[in-house]
Amino acid sequence: MKRLFIITTIMVCALQASAQTYLDHLQTTEEGKGRVTVHQSRDIDMLVNGTSPLAEKTKKTTPVAEKNTAKPDNRETQKAKPADSETTIADVDTGKKIMVGGYKTQGYRVQVFAGGNSRNDKTKAENISDEIKRRFPDQPVYCHFYSPRWICRMGNFRTYEEAKEVLEKVKELGYKQASIVKGQITVSSQQ
Repeated sequence: MKRLFIITTIMVCALQASAQTYLDHLQTTEEGKGRVTVHQSRDIDMLVNGTSPLAEKTKKTTPVAEKNTAKPDNRETQKAKPADSETTIADVDTGKKIMVGGYKTQGYRVQVFAGGNSRNDKTKAENISDEIKRRFPDQPVYCHFYSPRWICRMGNFRTYEEAKEVLEKVKELGYKQASIVKGQITVSSQQ
């Protein structure tokens, strides 16, 4: 039993020692091989790797101006232009919004999309979510994965009638499978 404990302890120590020098191993320069540069704060380096003499040496000798001189890829900096004037819609913030001071209660939402659990379904749900946010900027839109499918829902309606009015507008946009679902909604405490 003692042998097993000693062997296990030695193996764990050896694995930790090799893990602590992994970044140092990546950053070594060898003839004919590529070069890897890792930029991280000193606190993280100390937390993950402990004190690393090679990392300290490269930090002291590397000039600050040399850290990130790569220019951004043009594809990332170009803005998407609409194909025609019909698709031009006012800029709407499609980011996630959080209601401060709200509470949960029973109500209704309009389910615009329900797909599967594939990557394509995730992309469809996100695209539909963005379009609904642009068309209905005053309504909250929820794009989530409820196992086993991606779902896009909108609104926080207290009554079925409110949800039905919006459902009709959504169906006019071409989402024929849209429906009303009952569940927990978030309501502002100011209402």
